[in-house]
Amino acid sequence: MSKIVVVVGSLRAESYNRQFAEALTRLPAASGHEFVFADIGALPLYDQDDDGDQAQPVKDLKALVRSSDGVIFVTPEYNRSIPGVLKNAIDNASRPYGDSAWAGKPAGVIGVSVGAIGTALSQQHLRNVLAYLDMPTLGAPEAFIQWKDGLITPDGTVGEQSAGFVGGWLEAFLALVDRHKD
Repeated sequence: MSKIVVVVGSLRAESYNRQFAEALTRLPAASGHEFVFADIGALPLYDQDDDGDQAQPVKDLKALVRSSDGVIFVTPEYNRSIPGVLKNAIDNASRPYGDSAWAGKPAGVIGVSVGAIGTALSQQHLRNVLAYLDMPTLGAPEAFIQWKDGLITPDGTVGEQSAGFVGGWLEAFLALVDRHKD
């Protein structure tokens, strides 16, 4: 069993990415694994002046990530990039320099958008950041998901037309996590 931290890059209560992330954790491939959602909305804006005495929400995020076997980033696309709240979470948990909670943690990058290309540009920007943070990141399959009717069923599961593909993505990510376990 693996412990996976899920970081959703949207704070909106009815976020498509939050709904998708929750449905992802209900797929058959998720069975036997623990998924914990990080609370990034409680984080202060990153300020290097706070590196010596980080706020409790920052310490909590870092402890959660350190206790995990891997991280799934579920990100929307804002202005062709990652949301500021997601970048803030990444910055807070990677600082001070040399004390990054992210280093070495396998990462999966996925997201949904109403646009036809899903979150392709956001994911590419996020992958650049994760490479610098020394997070081995699932390269394939890539998953740029378009939000449309039937993606998430009324009971909160991935719809029949997408379940096979999304389940395959999750299986590939969990295999990456297994390859990096101590």
